Amino acid sequence: MSMDLSVPETWRVKGPLYRLEAARCKTCGRIHYPPMPACPYCGSRDLERVTLPSEGVLESYSVVYAVPEGSRHKAPVLLGLVRLGRVRVVAEITDADPSELRTGMEVEAVLRRIRSDREAGIIRYGVMFRPKLKGGSRGG
Repeated sequence: MSMDLSVPETWRVKGPLYRLEAARCKTCGRIHYPPMPACPYCGSRDLERVTLPSEGVLESYSVVYAVPEGSRHKAPVLLGLVRLGRVRVVAEITDADPSELRTGMEVEAVLRRIRSDREAGIIRYGVMFRPKLKGGSRGG
């Protein structure tokens, strides 16, 4: 059963998914992620792309046990509010046990498979975050 992933759509969203690209409004100066055609704060369309930091701080998190059919193999899903400089993003936390998550812990961005459409042969990857080891990154 196809999940209707398309190569053109995957190509269009590769910046935010693969490189944490956000948009900075040249009118009000606010940064939003993911980027949209207009600033959600002031409505301006005068935007520039910026890349967010790949390391941040876990400000809050939730452990989701009730997941949709077809995603049961991923349960529990760990969702986190991650501060990347001046911007907060909501993202999936990976490579972690729920018992080891703590607010204030350092996290780092990693690329992981987020969806696949076997029928069309498309695999979509995206940025998730994992706890950062003291003294450096772990292999990946």
